[in-house]
Amino acid sequence: MINICFHGIGTPQRELEPGEAGYWISEDLFDTVLEEVSGRDDVRLSFDDSNVSDVEIGLEGLLRHDLSATFFVIAGRLDQPGSLSAEQVRQLRSQGMTIGSHGMDHVPWRSLSEAAQRRELVDARTILSEVVGEPVDEAALPLGRYERRTLGRLRELGYAHVHTSDRLPSKSSAWLQHRFSLRSDDTADSVRNDLLTPGPWARRLLGRAKSGVKQLR
Repeated sequence: MINICFHGIGTPQRELEPGEAGYWISEDLFDTVLEEVSGRDDVRLSFDDSNVSDVEIGLEGLLRHDLSATFFVIAGRLDQPGSLSAEQVRQLRSQGMTIGSHGMDHVPWRSLSEAAQRRELVDARTILSEVVGEPVDEAALPLGRYERRTLGRLRELGYAHVHTSDRLPSKSSAWLQHRFSLRSDDTADSVRNDLLTPGPWARRLLGRAKSGVKQLR
C-alpha cells in the first residue's frame, strides 16, 4: 500500500510555521496526483494540518475523481482563520471522508509530559469525536516524530491505525502506516517515479531500519 499525504494546496490563508511552506503544493500538482492515482486500489490518500484548502480545493478534487481520503485534523485550530471550521469537518465526513486526529497544537508527541500527552492524544480526539458525532480512531504523528513510549500509549488508547511520514510503503493491514508527503518541489515525474513505484531495495531497507530504531528507542 502506498500512502500519500497532502498538507496545503494553493495559497496559504494563515501564517505558516517554519519549514511548512515546503509542503504546500500547487493546484496543478494536486490535480496531477489525483489523475495518477484514480482507479488504483493500492493507494490511500490523507491530508494533515487542518488547512481550509482541504475543503476548498481538496474535497472538490476528490469527489471529481471518485476518491476518498482521511483528514487528520488539529483540534486546537478548529474555527481559526485559514483552518478548517467544525462545520467544514462535518462536511468532509458527510461526503464520505474519514476524520482522524493530528493532536491539539501540532507539536511533536515525543517526550511529552503526562498532562501534555493527555491533551494531544486524548483531549484532541474527544473534541473531534464530538464534532463528527462518532469515534475517531486514527491518528497522524505531528512532524512525523515518534518513539516507543508514544506508540505504546497510542495502542493503549485504542487507536486503530497510526500514520507516520517515513516515506515507505506499508502493508494495508499494518497498525503503523507509513506515508509519502507531497512537497512543493515535487513534479509529475517525481510522483510517478518516487512515490508510485517501488524504490531501490537498499533505500527501502534503510528506511525500514530507521523506522525500527524509532520504534525501539
